[in-house]
Amino acid sequence: MSEPLAERMRPQTLDDYVGQDHLVGANGVLRRMIESGRISSFILWGPPGVGKTTLAQIIAHTLKVPFYTLSAVTSGVKEVRDVIARAKQGRFFQEQSPILFIDEIHRFSKSQQDSLLGAVEQGVVTLIGATTENPSFEVIRPLLSRCQLYVLKSLEKEDLLKILHRAVDKDPELCKRHIELREYGAMLRYSGGDARKLLNILDLIVKSTEANEVVITDQLTESLLQTNPLAYDKDGEMHYDIISAFIKSIRGSDPDAALYWMARMIEGGEDPQFIARRLVISAAEDIGLANPNALLLANAAFDAVMKIGWPEGRIPLAEATVYLATSPKSNSAYLGIDAALSEVRKSGNQPVPLPLRNAPTKLMAELGYHDGYKYPHDYPGNFTPQQYLPDQLKSLRLWHAQHSPSEERLYQRMLNCWGDRYRE
Repeated sequence: MSEPLAERMRPQTLDDYVGQDHLVGANGVLRRMIESGRISSFILWGPPGVGKTTLAQIIAHTLKVPFYTLSAVTSGVKEVRDVIARAKQGRFFQEQSPILFIDEIHRFSKSQQDSLLGAVEQGVVTLIGATTENPSFEVIRPLLSRCQLYVLKSLEKEDLLKILHRAVDKDPELCKRHIELREYGAMLRYSGGDARKLLNILDLIVKSTEANEVVITDQLTESLLQTNPLAYDKDGEMHYDIISAFIKSIRGSDPDAALYWMARMIEGGEDPQFIARRLVISAAEDIGLANPNALLLANAAFDAVMKIGWPEGRIPLAEATVYLATSPKSNSAYLGIDAALSEVRKSGNQPVPLPLRNAPTKLMAELGYHDGYKYPHDYPGNFTPQQYLPDQLKSLRLWHAQHSPSEERLYQRMLNCWGDRYRE
């Protein structure tokens, strides 16, 4: 059985490599390193199908050094140690250290990553790791400190088209057919910047017909692929990036962007409860006292989703999203509680003033608990000034109004009650 198209078209030299000009272009750091004949250990971080494995293989081929490869999915500490032992044996005959390429290095456990430290530190191997996840979270700090980190970007439209045309023009199998790329928008959209996926799509389309002439159109592509599997990992970095974009769009009062990011989560299979929880948090944190109804609506949306599920649950979530995004914003309550927590940690257990203490027993009453307390409802306007904070903190200010129309009314009431204490 012939190799997959993506494997047949894997570049063998830097000149054939497409994309990542910031690393392998004329002045790219990796190109300069390779041309010097010496490389240090590094980790390649980028989305799938942008050339991480290919780049590692090109480096090994160019430098003419032994190339060992491990997959973090199938390899353990034993396999790592075996490769390091083989590298030590062959090290005497090589000026440059053998290259150990570890695909999906983020899947290695801490102990597996620890087993690499000595060999990388001593130069027994030159480590090239590849990961789709943020190394800051997934790679242990001692290993990160021994490696450079290079970020690979999703391939641009021009890069993908170059890969498409090269495959059609140069692949021995495809050259046997007459292939016309009449339309390619759907192919690019379905690939999502992933060269491997793009070539797999091309291969699928060509194999779907036995006719010698293949005319590729968007309609043909969509009919064969049916659905567009989105890049979304509910346990990975994409999950956190998209929810971050969602919340920031609400905070920034952009309902269109908020709906878009919510749709990305829905299509990616995100748990609707997760989306609903984030809406409740956003309503309290970002809208707050500027529109207290936002929290009520977010809670109602959460309840509605729990009752009706998918797909109808998208509607109350969308309603809450638009309402929150279009609401005035205030984080005064959020800042207030954080300031209060900071003060508590700093000043410790300050005693409760005697008038505020409860006096359920005779002894407590004799000790002065509750003495001097003024019951606000006994006074005009249901208010009378008295000290509610501990003695050492009696002038403390924690809540600062942000003067949205709704919050301005609250602020004015505080001025009327407390006077200069609340004057900004």
